[in-house]
Amino acid sequence: MARIRIDLPDRYLLTLELPIRITDLNYGAHLGNDALLSLLHEARVQLLRHLGQPEFDPATGLGHIMADVAIEYKGEGFYGDTLRIQVGAADLGKYGFDLVYWVHNQDSREIARAKTGMLCFDYNTRKLRLLPEAYAARLRGETA
Repeated sequence: MARIRIDLPDRYLLTLELPIRITDLNYGAHLGNDALLSLLHEARVQLLRHLGQPEFDPATGLGHIMADVAIEYKGEGFYGDTLRIQVGAADLGKYGFDLVYWVHNQDSREIARAKTGMLCFDYNTRKLRLLPEAYAARLRGETA
C-alpha cells in the first residue's frame, strides 16, 4: 500500500501553540483525526492573518478555497498536550500554494505532518483568481 509522504519546507512563516482539548479526543483517548484537521484550520487562519490575507473577506468576496489535504500521522497526542505547529508555504503556482504543517508536542515528539492545497478564489464569480505577486513574495518569506 502506498503511503503519503509530506516533505517539510526549508523555512516556516509562523509557529504557534495550541492545546489539545478534551473534546479533541476520540474513542482511543488520543487526538482524533477530525480534531487535528480543525487545529490545522486554526493554524492556517492565523498564518493568513499574519500575512495580511484573510481566508475570506466578506467585504470583497475574495479569499481562498482548499483544494486538498493530506496528513501523515507520526505519533499520538493526548489531553493536556500543547501542540507546537510550524507552518510554511511550498509549491507556489499561478493560482495558489501549499501550506505545510509540522506538528510536535511540548516534549518535541512529532505528532504529524500535513499539507493543505490552497487556491485563491473569488466567491462573487465562483472562479479561481491569480495569486498576487506581493502575496506570493510574503509566502516565500520575502520582505518588501
